[in-house]
Amino acid sequence: MNRVAGKVVLITGAARGQGRSHAVHLADEGADIIAFDLCENIASNEYPLATPADLEETGKLVEKAGRRVVTAKVDVRDRAALKRELDAAVAKLGRLDVVVANAGIAPLGNEVPVEGFVDAFDVDFLGVVNTIHVSLPHLNGGASIIATGSVAGLVPQTGFNGQQALQGPGGDGYGLAKKMLQTYTHSLALTLGPKSIRVNAIHPTNCNTDMLQSPPMFRTFRPDLENPTAEDAKVTFPFMQAMPTPWVEPEDVSHAVVYLSSDESRFVTGQQLRVDAGAGLKLGV
Repeated sequence: MNRVAGKVVLITGAARGQGRSHAVHLADEGADIIAFDLCENIASNEYPLATPADLEETGKLVEKAGRRVVTAKVDVRDRAALKRELDAAVAKLGRLDVVVANAGIAPLGNEVPVEGFVDAFDVDFLGVVNTIHVSLPHLNGGASIIATGSVAGLVPQTGFNGQQALQGPGGDGYGLAKKMLQTYTHSLALTLGPKSIRVNAIHPTNCNTDMLQSPPMFRTFRPDLENPTAEDAKVTFPFMQAMPTPWVEPEDVSHAVVYLSSDESRFVTGQQLRVDAGAGLKLGV
């Protein structure tokens, strides 16, 4: 307990999934939370995104842990709105110590229009950059920046096992965004090192969230079926990992987020941490 006591943490994509898990785990360890989420659907993205009710529930869970929370409906693609809402939240909570740039979408499928490339790249890369850049004026020595990548996004777009790993324009945009996060976080870590601000990326494998449990993902893992179900996909989900599991849970990623947010990782920077049950080993990334 109290591994991040007194810290204030910004989390994007906080309404559900990994973002909500990070918020709850960090609150349990003593942090106050700034929770941002779009809370709207994006046309090119087939599966539903989080709702205002989801974000409200995240806020209630943080408060249940006895911590302060500021929630706001914010699109990470809108840097001006991000700055406005973050400045207001920091003014209310008094400081900013950790940034978890977690918001992401995966508009997979060969039927997705080219707008899927734009949306995936803008949310998954530009959204991370916007979040971090508006946060920089608030960060001091000892701060931590954490970006959410993806092991699947690190696979070459020619795919694996003779198949395209991430299908369609949205898959291409997703993969490009996650690959660029490696270079971006590495360069930013070098830039911010003299200020004792550390920058790391976490790359999960399949994670048991709404993004994974969705028809586009089922079709990605079962291209042999026209309308695969969750049970159909669950048969092939384990093939991606070296360890015998179909996925990791959001809390498995949250444990890494808490570590990188805490002073336990005060000299850990520029790392690409895979929480992937050995998927990277199998995929050769």
